[in-house]
Amino acid sequence: QVQLVESGGGLVQAGGSLRLSCAAAGRTFSYYRMGWFRQAPGKEREFVAAISWSGGSTYYVDSMKGRFTISSDNARTVYLQMNSLKPEDTAVYYCAARISRSSQYDYWGQGTQVTVSL
Repeated sequence: QVQLVESGGGLVQAGGSLRLSCAAAGRTFSYYRMGWFRQAPGKEREFVAAISWSGGSTYYVDSMKGRFTISSDNARTVYLQMNSLKPEDTAVYYCAARISRSSQYDYWGQGTQVTVSL
């Protein structure tokens, strides 16, 4: 069983920064990509960023390029550095693992709340 545990969320003022972490627990596994998604109240879940197993490839939604940075330190912990936060970044942030190229994001964490105030 793969477990993903997010941390690092919280309340921050607009313009501030947060770093989210996603740690993989349970059985050792490799993944094709690890991704961050978010869901704001009343909105659908949306993709934020993803990183390959090697860390050599990263992917972002255009609107977050330059403000958000995804990274990993040992392929078992993935980070999302969020800078210049805006109130519209308020959402529950989830990490998810995509095990193979042919699979979807199969494993999800429980989410961590990020609230950006004016």
